[in-house]
Amino acid sequence: MAEHVLVWDIETVPDIVGYARASGMTGAGEADVRAAMGEGFAKLIYHAIICIGAVRAHREPSGTWIVDAIGAPHVGERTEKQLIAAFVERIAEFKPRLVTFNGQSFDLPVLRYRAMIHEIAAPGLAARPYFSRYAPDSIDLCDVLASYSPKAKAALDELCRIMGLPGKPDGIHGGEVERYFRDGRIVDIAAYCESDVINTYRLWLRYELFRGDLDADGFAASESNLAQFLER
Repeated sequence: MAEHVLVWDIETVPDIVGYARASGMTGAGEADVRAAMGEGFAKLIYHAIICIGAVRAHREPSGTWIVDAIGAPHVGERTEKQLIAAFVERIAEFKPRLVTFNGQSFDLPVLRYRAMIHEIAAPGLAARPYFSRYAPDSIDLCDVLASYSPKAKAALDELCRIMGLPGKPDGIHGGEVERYFRDGRIVDIAAYCESDVINTYRLWLRYELFRGDLDADGFAASESNLAQFLER
């Protein structure tokens, strides 16, 4: 069976209904609940997933990574429950190596919380030690590249740009996702999320080259395949 990798990222907004339920504010107005949540970064249990971006690729016997799919489905197309259920089904199907940027601290725990809130069975997430911080089955590039030192961490955008990669698109950043969502700009959020996973995939390829799991020819061929996929 071919080896698969799934590079992924989520976008979230505050879960107003969930916070109201947990805080005894059921029936209160949305504005009042949002004000009670405050302006700071909410606890992970109060993040609702609105988009899941992913690059899925498999490895050829030659060593080249071939992109099979890129996308960022969102709640403008389906419910959050359907979004999560479809995503964990793909993990169960391919049992891929998971790659994120800051995923161990955010994406993975939020995914687990939201799956449990929606009563979604996700046995595929137990097929490999995805929640183990140091296991190679789930690589958080933010942690790994910094050798798990908070002082050595860098943002995805600046890390990509210093390596000559595009980085995040102009005009939107993570702090604006809630505003974009309230303005009905979910498609723009999805495009932003998709650009993140493409950048993360390219960063991961470079990391694989660095650690010797890809040689120079395999790296160049993997980059070329991604470019061809995006062009198509």
